Amino acid sequence: MKVTLAILWAASAVLVAAESTPIIVAHRGASGYLPEHTLAAKALAYAQGADYLEQDLVMTKDGALIVQHDVTLDSTTDVATRFPGRQRANGSFYAIDLTLAEVRQLRVLERFNPKTGKAVYPGRFPAGVGEFRINTFEEEIEFIQGLNKSTGRMVGIYPEVKLAAWHRQEGQDLSKAMLAVLARYGYGTKSDLCYVQCFEYAELQRLRNELGWKGRLILLSGGKSPLLDTDDGLKGIAKVVDGIGPTLSAIAEGRKSTGLVERAHAVGLKVHPYTLRTEALPKGFTDGKDYYRFLTQEAKVDGLFTDFPDIAR
Repeated sequence: MKVTLAILWAASAVLVAAESTPIIVAHRGASGYLPEHTLAAKALAYAQGADYLEQDLVMTKDGALIVQHDVTLDSTTDVATRFPGRQRANGSFYAIDLTLAEVRQLRVLERFNPKTGKAVYPGRFPAGVGEFRINTFEEEIEFIQGLNKSTGRMVGIYPEVKLAAWHRQEGQDLSKAMLAVLARYGYGTKSDLCYVQCFEYAELQRLRNELGWKGRLILLSGGKSPLLDTDDGLKGIAKVVDGIGPTLSAIAEGRKSTGLVERAHAVGLKVHPYTLRTEALPKGFTDGKDYYRFLTQEAKVDGLFTDFPDIAR
């Protein structure tokens, strides 16, 4: 199946040249409706018309790549009751301390505060309902490529390298493992429907220069950074990456643009900010659709991460 799907994917890669913008990136899947990063959330996002599905990647003790937002498992699984006593001194349970076989025993829950047990987004999927599991990166790629074959749509992947330097300190090379999987499934150039994202610029440089990744790279930013805040910084990173993923607040303050999109476009960088959530709209916007229209039509972003792909579509 892996080889067949990779061939089909490569044959359809020419379609990326006609990729429409702005692209809709399903943030952890349709996570506004179903527990994040589950295949159910990815299937719903696919059906709602997302152009790309995001995969946050972390590693297990035995080197498996799993799709999980945090390196810890406390906030989205029943790990505390399933494996009591396996937490570290700080009280958290880490994916890298469990084998894949152990991770597969976990039940995925709607995100909650492990200290209080309360849901982070009370209006979302009910806590403790349903049987959801953590999937591997390979399983998710096969799932997406299978849907591409059966539906005729071409939906891409958007993996994030989570805490690469930390993983290496823990004895695992996340970037190398990810690139090996991407190569097996036909992702390797800028013509393929794949963006690789990371907050660590040094790791993006490593991916491009040391590890030889020829595909598209996105530098994520969570706040002030000389790499994004100055024209020289943007010019410098444009030699390595293809775009930036800033916070929405870095794009505009209310309905007033900060100028970041224009400056990034001036040096050839795409701009894919995160994350549109209907529970967290800036003042002055009536609903998610109003905010989406502003970001795409006035702020002119090239893509957008959202927990609610249907609002954008």
